[in-house]
Amino acid sequence: MSTLRRHLFTSESVTEGHPDKLCDQVSDAILDALLTEDPLSRVACETVANTGFVLVTGEVTTKAKIDIPTVVRNVVADIGYTNARFGIDASTCAVMVALDQQSPDIAAAVDRSWELRGGLSEAEVDAKIDEIGAGDQGLMFGFACDETPELLPLPIALAHRLARALTNARKSGKLDWLRPDGKTQVSVEYENGVPVRVDTILISTQHSPEVEHATIAAGLLEHIVIPSVPEALRVDTKYFFNPSGRFVIGGPQGDAGLTGRKIIVDTYGGYSRHGGGAFSGKDPTKVDRSGAYAARYAAKNVVAAGLAKRCEVQVSYAIGVARPTSVTIDTFGTATVSEEVIEKAILEVFD
Repeated sequence: MSTLRRHLFTSESVTEGHPDKLCDQVSDAILDALLTEDPLSRVACETVANTGFVLVTGEVTTKAKIDIPTVVRNVVADIGYTNARFGIDASTCAVMVALDQQSPDIAAAVDRSWELRGGLSEAEVDAKIDEIGAGDQGLMFGFACDETPELLPLPIALAHRLARALTNARKSGKLDWLRPDGKTQVSVEYENGVPVRVDTILISTQHSPEVEHATIAAGLLEHIVIPSVPEALRVDTKYFFNPSGRFVIGGPQGDAGLTGRKIIVDTYGGYSRHGGGAFSGKDPTKVDRSGAYAARYAAKNVVAAGLAKRCEVQVSYAIGVARPTSVTIDTFGTATVSEEVIEKAILEVFD
């Protein structure tokens, strides 16, 4: 007789107005603006936000000429921080820029890879993939599973849906007491590795000072939870809506924000392993980002092809070397063919 194994797994997400996520978006907006003017820009852009100010720092090598303070203010305003009472005001906040040039040592290694510098023979070099070296060493993971249409684990997928619903309800005016900052958290119950119900939903959202807690709870249930989480999963679910009570002070005023502090939110909610590198503000030579994206793409194709129900791909790189130093997969016993066959196919199909 088989034993039924039950367990809970929890993931969180944040809204676009969370101070760390605000910083991610500022860093990416600067990256996008630079790449638009100069596709060969090398960018490692970090952002810090606190009450009344935004600091942009990092390393950039580019021919582009952009108005960084305007880019910053546009992002802050688009998110909804247009009044100092919300935590920061896009029109009046201080914007400081302290960007340096990329190290010429790193640039030399990236511009001409180890393979082209004699690491491989002329016959072994593939000009399509060997031209650019990795911008740093590191290890990255990509993951996919069949729990949701987006091939993400159910806890993080639901947490993201709730966070997006908060933003949509605020910007549409449906819940006019909402403010930009917010967090969501979802605990899912699994039976023998299959998600069967949502055990707990937590939503903490910044709000206007005059709204009553009962109004917040009712609004979040009706307009955020019910449209986002299928009724079949909401069985004996526990709800925590702003359990701290009052959440008026938020955004960068409530907590300092920093690029790269939401790496688990940005990936799989802790369901899969993580190499430690952040994504935002980094051009494609930064394998923290491009390597993780490529690994995710490979893992998604494995699951979508029915070769496994779950697939995790690890890649690693050496600075200045174009080709990965390793590619490894784990299907957690769910593969329909041998992992060796899947790994061989990944190496043959993907650059």
